[in-house]
Amino acid sequence: ICAIAHVTAKTMPHEDAEYKKGSAPNIHDPATRELSVVVPSYNEENRLPLMMDEALDYLEKRQKQDSSFTYEVIVVNDGSKDQTAKVAKEYCKKYGSDKVRVISLEKNRGKGGAVRTGVFSSRGKKILMADADGATKFADIEKVEEGLKNLQPWPKGMAISCGSRAHLEKDSIAKRSYFRTLLMYGFHFLVWFLCVKEIRDTQCGFKLLTREAALQTFSNLHIERWAFDVELLYIAQRLKIPIAEVAVNWTEIEGSKLVPFWSWLQMGRDLLFIRLRYMTGAWKLEEKKCN
Repeated sequence: ICAIAHVTAKTMPHEDAEYKKGSAPNIHDPATRELSVVVPSYNEENRLPLMMDEALDYLEKRQKQDSSFTYEVIVVNDGSKDQTAKVAKEYCKKYGSDKVRVISLEKNRGKGGAVRTGVFSSRGKKILMADADGATKFADIEKVEEGLKNLQPWPKGMAISCGSRAHLEKDSIAKRSYFRTLLMYGFHFLVWFLCVKEIRDTQCGFKLLTREAALQTFSNLHIERWAFDVELLYIAQRLKIPIAEVAVNWTEIEGSKLVPFWSWLQMGRDLLFIRLRYMTGAWKLEEKKCN
């Protein structure tokens, strides 16, 4: 298994040519906004409007209260086959392309690949990952911001604050089948045993990173599907980036793209390969520098 993991490992992930050429905003450049919100979206024409309305309403009110607060929302259309891009572009027209941008990928790369694309094009001092389904109340950004603040002083300007649903686990178990509960516990055990021991909920899609932490972690990220959160936190722990876990409000929204058995099987394989590929040196961490 170690040999297979090593031989099949991809080389360091490439940065898209447009970012290297400087034709788009670049994570390597100094920040020009206070906050960037990256929203990965795949076939989200129905769920995206609710999330965008809530997020932009909050961000606009915050900007009115504090004129120094600047933001951008980056919707990454991950090769959607529906009208996701069209829906997102309506918000560009309403709020202006300086506040809302849409990046469309020709082929579906997976949630991790979509988030990574948005992060590479971000301009914020802080970068928030937020799911398109709006399962987490956007106002809870204040909770993860507080978690980030409590980690100061940040080593080399790096820190990560993760939203967490761990406090809701008992209620969710009561609504799940025994089979799904077994899969959930099995996945949690593999995460703890192979990769990340200090974070109870690695999969919540509400994470806030400092710009420097985003640069270092996403530049080293290889996994582009569901398990990318685990590799992200594994990288952060290896780089000794402080991580906070903060309870957030969360509601299950219908329309999830996660297929319980097959998605978790894929994630289990990815978790094993994350550990083995770093252990065997197939994947190595490289420190990046800002311009």
